[in-house]
Amino acid sequence: ESRLVEMYPKMKKKGYKGGEYEVVEKYTGADLKGKKYEPILPYFKDHPNAFQVLNDEYVTDDSGVGIVHQAPAFGEDDYRVCVAAGIIVKGGELPCPVDANGRFTAEVTDFVGEHVKEADKAICTMLKESGRLYRKDIYRHSYPFCWRSDTPLIYKAVPSWFIAVEEIKEKLVENNTKTYWVPAFVKEKRFHNWLENARDWNVSRNRYWGTPLPIWQSEDGEETVCIGSIEELEKLSGTKVEDLHRENIDHLEIPSQQGKGMLKRITEVFDCWFESGSMPYAQQHYPFEQKEEFEKGFPADFIAEGLDQTRGWFYTLMVLSTALFEKPAFKNLIVNGLVLAEDGKKMSKRLKNYPDPSLVVNKYGADALRLYLINSPVVRAEPLKFTEIGVLGVVREVFLPWYNAFRFLLQNSERLERTAGIKFDRTSAESKSESSENIMDRWILAALHGLIDFVRKEMAAYRLYTVIPRLVKFIEQLTNWYVRLNRDRLKNAEGDVEDCTNSLSTLYTVLVNLSKLMAPFTPFFTEYMYQVLVVPENTVSRTLSSGSDVKAAVKSVHFEMIPTPNLNLLNKEMEEKMKYMQDIINLCRLARGNDLPLKRPIRELIIVHEDQKVLDTLKDVESYILAESNIKKITLSTDEKAWCKLSARADGRVLGKKLGKQFKAVLKAVQKLSHEELSKFQKDKVLEVEGVSLSTTDVLIQRTVIADEKKYRGQVSEDNISIILDIVEDDSLLEEWAAREVVNRVQKLRKNSGVAISDVLDVYIEVVKDDKKSATLEKQINNQKEFLVGRLKRPLLSMKALGTAVVVGSSEDEIDGTKLNLVLAKPSVIAGSDLKAGVQSLVESMDYDWMKENAKECVSVVLDGENVSLHRGKDYFLDAMELA
Repeated sequence: ESRLVEMYPKMKKKGYKGGEYEVVEKYTGADLKGKKYEPILPYFKDHPNAFQVLNDEYVTDDSGVGIVHQAPAFGEDDYRVCVAAGIIVKGGELPCPVDANGRFTAEVTDFVGEHVKEADKAICTMLKESGRLYRKDIYRHSYPFCWRSDTPLIYKAVPSWFIAVEEIKEKLVENNTKTYWVPAFVKEKRFHNWLENARDWNVSRNRYWGTPLPIWQSEDGEETVCIGSIEELEKLSGTKVEDLHRENIDHLEIPSQQGKGMLKRITEVFDCWFESGSMPYAQQHYPFEQKEEFEKGFPADFIAEGLDQTRGWFYTLMVLSTALFEKPAFKNLIVNGLVLAEDGKKMSKRLKNYPDPSLVVNKYGADALRLYLINSPVVRAEPLKFTEIGVLGVVREVFLPWYNAFRFLLQNSERLERTAGIKFDRTSAESKSESSENIMDRWILAALHGLIDFVRKEMAAYRLYTVIPRLVKFIEQLTNWYVRLNRDRLKNAEGDVEDCTNSLSTLYTVLVNLSKLMAPFTPFFTEYMYQVLVVPENTVSRTLSSGSDVKAAVKSVHFEMIPTPNLNLLNKEMEEKMKYMQDIINLCRLARGNDLPLKRPIRELIIVHEDQKVLDTLKDVESYILAESNIKKITLSTDEKAWCKLSARADGRVLGKKLGKQFKAVLKAVQKLSHEELSKFQKDKVLEVEGVSLSTTDVLIQRTVIADEKKYRGQVSEDNISIILDIVEDDSLLEEWAAREVVNRVQKLRKNSGVAISDVLDVYIEVVKDDKKSATLEKQINNQKEFLVGRLKRPLLSMKALGTAVVVGSSEDEIDGTKLNLVLAKPSVIAGSDLKAGVQSLVESMDYDWMKENAKECVSVVLDGENVSLHRGKDYFLDAMELA
């Protein structure tokens, strides 16, 4: 009835009043079941049991007229329904009036030889002439096309050979429970459902190329022989067989055992999936060879393939192993998703909708591509829209920081040898790192061994999708936190050789273990790193010495085992402490916004949390927070009410269904809760409101900083730690900010000049005096001499003292609108400021290398016939640090 609109289109119009038809009687589909009717076309009118009304759920009332003709040779549902109704017999003859070329056969007498797609108009004309055409329309719908030729396809049944899968269906389902899949939902849902509804498997194909089906049959089809080996075929055919391709065996005939003449091979070849499913046996030529080896290694420990193989390889493996051995073919399985083009379509050579893989590898490296793929939804059996920019992101976010940490280790090992005369000993690095008392060393080692423990457990469970994110996160922790917060220690900036050695040893130990952990995922980069760090005879690692008793290292990281975690080094309390520290530093950056850059010092940071124990854990890391956030002072407070306001909202998603009409009253009551009540609720974890007991999962509590926005800026962490920055500035803070800007300009100049980190260069500065601000900047730089020397390791020299020094680089910059000039120059003899002009020029023209080699504390020179004595440290200087 709902589809009458198809017969009377006016019903679609608004305000339709009817009158086009009269309802005489109403029937359900079940009422009509079994009713016979006159066929529209006469060609199969004598077929037994045909042309009756059938019922099935696949016909819906949301399209068409709700009535569908059944053509069992041209549709899966049609076939199923007709078999169930007894109109056709499974495995029997089908009414199929279309040949292999898509043309009507002799049964369709009026259109014999015509292509089915070209006969549509003629058929409609015939129906109209017979008075059986009600309406002719164009109906647009999806239709299958050949992916190679883009021509329309015909879904048509053909005689085929089947494996009786339905007979072993229960065993298939049982064997599936004996396997372990990652992710599990593919096994439990998709694959299980497929097995439960498994049909007999059509294993034959009507092609020339393919593995021949080894079946010989009599002309009447009543005698069939299935050949099991080359030896059997030779014996039955009396011919030597050396090649099983069909062109070499199709001519072979086997004498009938039933007097039916000669048996010939059928024309069909195997479905290629049969061969894929036979892989475990075929690869070892079982059972003709390596029988014992196969039986020892079957089922396979592990396989992996894409989600599309759920109905392909995974299925055929399971069917054949169950049929042959009544067990699964594999124990463990990882399912990966499909890699699609950037537009979400299937990658196609014809459409060329993906970048050339070889170009991607050459541009970004195989490791970057590999890590991009295995750190994506693909390893969770979900699709990935491949983008080249994603591979670039892996290079920038993972490999460059990781490589910089590695390079930083080598540079500072060389620096330690150059400045302190101590060669870094890698053989004692692990013991030194583990004995270090430095909190950062202890933290990164705890994190490393926690990572090792996690990787071993997760890899044993085949959960690649949890392992890679954790490894990448650790690299970020190492590079963005450990290395950055320990730069001065690693550089031996304070002259504490033991502390420097401990930090270098820790970084070395972490990088070596990380190379072993990452080796399966980034094989090329980790091998390079391992060769430099570990292999003693590698010339690249000459800055890293080895003890005389060191044993020869394993020659490749890929020969190493995954490290074993030292559980004694695990320290959850330390990791929690460092998380708090990182959160606070990140909150400070967030609170600064765009107008308060990190180079501007902040007077005070107030850290607020209701639990004194949490605040106590921060005392050990205060120095790192101060340095990294550029803050002068930290104040810890448990007085939340003085700085924060607590508010709450009942979670409607959780409580709405649970409470029903009572939810509104609870919602209002929760919104009215005071700061004290909410604070107590957080401690007790339980609160009763309007007679309803609530937990912290039922209520969303929010903290808001309530400090004066003109003087303070605040943020709150997920762990309910509130931070408040005192942003009021004074002259001392502005001076330090200016000094930091100068340091920044010098560092940029060194970078732009292409000098090495180890190059010792003098820095000359000149503030351009063009406004009132220039005097202020000069004063700020003068007042911050000590800070500048500490950061640059050189004092800033007046541009007037440049003399004849060899300039390496120069720049014109500005700070807060005031212009300044900077020059980098090789060390030269610096004249004292009290010398006369002629003497000053003479001193500045002296050969620096000769003076450094030969000059004593006092040098005598003759100028205009007069002897002049020059004293080092007063009249001339050979090192800018003597002026500091």
